[in-house]
Amino acid sequence: MIELLELEPTRNCNPVDLVEQVATINDWDFERSCDDEINILVGGVWADYSISFSWMEDFEALHLSCVFDLKVPDGKSSEIATLLSMINEQLLIGHFDFWSKDGTGMFRQSLMLNGGAEPNDEQLKCLMNSALEACERYYQAFQFVIWAGHSPKEALEAVMFETHGSC
Repeated sequence: MIELLELEPTRNCNPVDLVEQVATINDWDFERSCDDEINILVGGVWADYSISFSWMEDFEALHLSCVFDLKVPDGKSSEIATLLSMINEQLLIGHFDFWSKDGTGMFRQSLMLNGGAEPNDEQLKCLMNSALEACERYYQAFQFVIWAGHSPKEALEAVMFETHGSC
């Protein structure tokens, strides 16, 4: 019987260090709260977003959460849960969550870096852009349900509608 030896992968740097370099180059406001986490503030069309990258050593994953303020009045939680489910069905990568305790909506996804893999700036750019694009695309759907009284289906249809052409 052949005995397989496992290699201990070595990591050249903490992936959050690269995120900090990208944030610095792009002149983004950020705060490095600890070695394994960085928070970046980004202004969008519909909201301001707090993007947090966390290195999760045990899983060898770089986790991203893009948080936005989502005040849900009493009686709308079940409609928001339905909308979240409908939106998440549309997504190939990542998902939306809602934390009712503090009124926080968020988009989350992770970049797996198993076996000592190192992230590159293109992967980080894609991770961040996909989160921001999803938040910007679906933010209005949450508002349509909460403040305009639309059903989750109507709200999703409204934000999925794309216009084409030019003036």
